[in-house]
Amino acid sequence: MTDATDASASALYLGLMSGTSADGIDAALVRFEGEGRALRCQLVHSRTFAWDEATRIRLVALGQGADTVSLDALGALEATVALAFADAALALLQAAGIPRGRVRAIGSHGQTIRHRPQADPPFTWQLGDGNVIAERSGIDTVADFRRRDVAAGGQGAPLMPAFHAALLGSPQEDRAVLNLGGIANFTLLPVGGEVRGFDTGPANALMDAWCERHTGRAYDADGAFAASGQVDAALLARLLAEPWFALPPPKSTGREHFHLEWLQARMGETALSPADVQATLLDLTARTVADALQMTQPDTRRVLVCGGGVRNSALMARLAAYLPQAIVESTATHGLEPDYVEAMGFAWLARETLAGRPGNLPAVTGASGRRILGTVFPA
Repeated sequence: MTDATDASASALYLGLMSGTSADGIDAALVRFEGEGRALRCQLVHSRTFAWDEATRIRLVALGQGADTVSLDALGALEATVALAFADAALALLQAAGIPRGRVRAIGSHGQTIRHRPQADPPFTWQLGDGNVIAERSGIDTVADFRRRDVAAGGQGAPLMPAFHAALLGSPQEDRAVLNLGGIANFTLLPVGGEVRGFDTGPANALMDAWCERHTGRAYDADGAFAASGQVDAALLARLLAEPWFALPPPKSTGREHFHLEWLQARMGETALSPADVQATLLDLTARTVADALQMTQPDTRRVLVCGGGVRNSALMARLAAYLPQAIVESTATHGLEPDYVEAMGFAWLARETLAGRPGNLPAVTGASGRRILGTVFPA
């Protein structure tokens, strides 16, 4: 096990995150000080590690609902994912020039392959065995953060609102933190009142999948493909008619719901250019985000954006057009690198778990109470 005295003095934690898009493992080495609204964190070093292409293809297929996989193949994929997470942690530390003995713990999200909080019984499943990560890295590891919240009747997501509240809340204005990953989700931070959070629907997952199918590129760099097309109002209306969008929070979703087959079913025999469909998908993301904010916190004055979507200038411009009452800007303007906010958040969740503090917010997830999240795997 890590030397507790040295680790406590250094206050270093390492967060690992691979989101719904499965476009890579985000690794963030973070130094924390303080608690609650007095929390301070410093991003010491960060890097994104690309998945092996064969592994990425398998993860995307599973995330989109594929179920024709043997138990042996699934077990091997679980170990492969865990080894990739551990190797990402070690490579980050090597690049930072920091020995692993200075890291108190790794907080690993894993890779979601199913998220069914509305099933009977409900469940969520993230690959990436914490035993393997702890053994390979030699660092205490906290993993499997979502399932305890689901067991307590919650959605298991989103889990970042408490972290967002500590670092990005303001006593002067109502704010919202918008994460544009594969799925979009909000943290609502009112001046007075309860912190809330929920998924709003697809962000990059659908756009990436459509872009890869029609261009061979894994994502639409800067939204150029979408910008070359025109929004189709009829298709947009059919997509917006999806009943999930009308559900009240708490709610969460994933690639197993919003995938290319879902899109194709609503396109039918419509003859549209691939670029027009991409433009419509981008508008779908911006519109559902704006509708959700208007319905839940209409007086929001600042929307702080993180996740890969912040690099899509076409999407950011569309969001600003749909939200004229608010300033839409990157979390970078407030000291948090947008590409690594979630990885930093899972480093923080590992810290909370080891301190015996709950990591969920029942008002966000719908759980029956606050719970200590994750399982600890000693090195």
